[in-house]
This record gives sequence, C-alpha cells and structure tokens, in this order.
Amino acid sequence: MDRGGPSSPWPLSIAAALLGGSTLVHGMQLDLSSPDSIKAAASNAAYNMMTFYTGNHTGDVPGNLPPPYYWWEVGGMFGTLIDYYYYTNDSTYNDVVTQGMLWQAGPDADYMTPNQTKTDGNDDQGFWGMAAMSAAEQKFPDPPPDKPQWLALAQGVFNTQAGRWDTQYCNGGLRWQIFTFNTGYDYKNSISNGIFFNLGARLALYTGNDTYAQWADKTFNWTQASGMMDSTYHFYDGAHTTLNCSDINKVQWTYNAGVFLLGAATMYNYTNGSPLWRERVAGILNSSDIFFASNPANVMYEVACEGPGTCDTDNYSFKAYLARWMVAATKYAPFIHDQVMTKISASAAAAAQQCSGGQNKQMCGMKWTNGANWDGTQGVGQQMGALSVIQANLIDKVFVPVTNKTGGTSKGNANAGGGSGQGGSSTPSYLTDTIGSKDKAGAGILTTLVLIAVIGGAWWMVA
Repeated sequence: MDRGGPSSPWPLSIAAALLGGSTLVHGMQLDLSSPDSIKAAASNAAYNMMTFYTGNHTGDVPGNLPPPYYWWEVGGMFGTLIDYYYYTNDSTYNDVVTQGMLWQAGPDADYMTPNQTKTDGNDDQGFWGMAAMSAAEQKFPDPPPDKPQWLALAQGVFNTQAGRWDTQYCNGGLRWQIFTFNTGYDYKNSISNGIFFNLGARLALYTGNDTYAQWADKTFNWTQASGMMDSTYHFYDGAHTTLNCSDINKVQWTYNAGVFLLGAATMYNYTNGSPLWRERVAGILNSSDIFFASNPANVMYEVACEGPGTCDTDNYSFKAYLARWMVAATKYAPFIHDQVMTKISASAAAAAQQCSGGQNKQMCGMKWTNGANWDGTQGVGQQMGALSVIQANLIDKVFVPVTNKTGGTSKGNANAGGGSGQGGSSTPSYLTDTIGSKDKAGAGILTTLVLIAVIGGAWWMVA
C-alpha cells in the first residue's frame, strides 16, 4: 500500500473549460494567456513526473528515485514541486514533498544523509538546501514543530559548506566532492560554488544577517578570479586543484547561469539596488543568450549536449533550473522582467509541444526546439523541465517571496548543521571541521568530464 502519491491531474472541469481557447498539440494543451490553462498543463506535467517517483511506495525510502537517477535530482524535483504549490496552490504533492524532505535531512538536519553515503557532494547537498530555502520563502506549509524547519535546514547546509571553504588550492572555493575517496575531490566547479553563493544571498535577504551577504560577495568574487566566470559573465564547468585551477573546463551548462542569476538578483535586492549588482544581473542574463535558439526564437536548449545528442540523465533536468531561477530573479530585480518573460513564454510554448510522447502521448521530451516532433526521450528531468518553464508563466500572479520581516513563518537555527548546538542567535556558526572529519557522504552530479573529449572542439567552448 502506497503512503500517498500523485492524484489525478488538475480538475477535469477546469481542463474542459480550457478547450475553447487553447491549441491541441498532441497530448498537451497550453494557452499562455489563461492562468487556468497554464495550471492545467503544469498539473499534467507534474502528474507524469511523479509516475517515476517510488519513494512513496511501501518498502521504498522517502526522498529516493530509482536508478538511473541520483539523489541530488530528488532535491531538484522537490524544489520544483514547492514551486508548483507556490504557483498553483494545488497541494496534491505537499505531503510527499514534506515526507521526503524531512526523511532525507539527516541526523544533523543538514542533508548529510547516512543512507546516501556515496551521493552527497557539495552540489548534491546544496540542491536539497535550495529546496528548503524555497519552502521558507514561498510559505510552503511548515513541518510539525518537533521536526527540522525549512529555514534551519537551509542554514544547516550553508553552515557545513562554509566550513569546507578551501584556501589550500585555487585561493578558495568549494570542491565538487566532500571526501577524498570520491572521484572529483580534486575538482572545483561552478555549480557547487554557485549554490553556496545562491544560498548565502537568499539567507542574507531572508534573515537580514549581513554575514551571509559577505560570504556571497566572497564566493562571487572568487568565481570570477578563478576563471570559472569570465568578464562577460559566462560560467564554465570547473577546474582541477592539482593544477591550481588553471585548466578551466569551458563547457557551459544552463543551471550555472541560473544559479548565479538568482543569487545576483537577490544581492541586488539586498543592497537596495546596488549599481554593481545591477550590472552583474544584466550581464549574467545577457550571457544566457547562448542557451536560447534563434530558430525557433528564444527557445531554451542545452547547448553543450542537445546538438550532439550526448545529454545524460543529469543533463536532462538542467533547463528546469534555469527556467525556475530566471523567473524567480524577476521578483528581486524587476528591471529584467520583460527580457526574461520573452524567453520563458517562447520556451514554454515549445516545451508543451514536446509533451506528446510515450504511451499516453503526454510525456515530455527534452528538445523543445523540435516542436511537436517528440525527441523520443522521457523521464524525471524532461518532465521537470517542462513543468518548470510552463508554471513559470504564472510569476506575475504570485507574491514576492517572503522574509522574516515580510510574513515568513519558517523558524531558523543559525547554529544548524554538523551537530552544532541549538541556538536562536542570528549569527551563523561556521564549522571548523576539516574536510571529511564528520561528514558521511560524497559524490554527486555527474559533471561529465568525458564530454570534453567528445566535443572538445565545439563552438560553445570559448578558448
């Protein structure tokens, strides 16, 4: 017997009402001028995404996806479903999300989870931390009082990662992996540092504590100084500590641009419209043009792998995060709204057309530039991408994410993470443990270094 799972899609009465004003494209209908149509399409994509989830099955573990999915992607999926509730007010998946988020929090409430001893790198842990941060900002229902709270969970992740800041190599930054025994420990990458920056900026805005902002500044500046971000705000995958980060891997992924864009927009808001952060927000957004096609215009694509057909299970989900974080950034930096929504609306219309595959003729492919010609792929990442970009078109209908001064109810614990004491102070308590002394897991997102060997001469790798 299941512990709960996906219910039927958005009420049939609403879906039926949409038929008059929408265009039928195989199994997906979407009228971007109608909030009800957007909600119905989002419900459809969410329902089909959750058919892959087994963590709510008897005998399975909450917060897990079956192979070939890695643990981090469940954090990304739950973050998307937290957004789903924010945009639609449909609570269908709230219990499943809360159950999984709390089950995987770990004994120290920092997403260092014993049952994921080989799949919890800095980026993996960070995806769960960002989901918890979204829950606090978007007023996702708070957990029971005797359980870890959303804000405290995000603080726990941030605190443990601050304790891993490594100045021995590359003059700072977080490593990709947490433990020496995991492949990739000798690699520092943009996504791990981008998540840390993103969380720092959002915690600063939510709590009003400037220490988080100082860490965000430090991380952004380090990313640029290391060469993982260039002078025109393009973000590259990473580099090896063994070469002091001199061998920049210049593959560009959508989620790197997205994670830094939202963080920069949050810092723009936190600094009351700093010209420096405004310039950075605009620069990152403009540099993201590399991820949007000219034909069909403004449709998002994963430039590093869609063309050559080398996308893997992880890569299938990356566009979801760029879509989510681009629109979230408009709430903090409204001056980018129109530029963002031009891309999001075109991408949503194209993504809906790709949701025409599988036995039910509603499963979403990855290649939105293919139009209604389904690309033959389906899975959690493809569904998450379509769901994220479709529901993002409701951004103007929802409230600005809250802080502890504007209606936030989530309780924090500035000393969270790694077994540190319980406290109510607003000052973060950064752990001083050496890397690997307490943490119980490692390994994470497959950055797929072999991609360089396959597509080393590709045009998107800027020399």
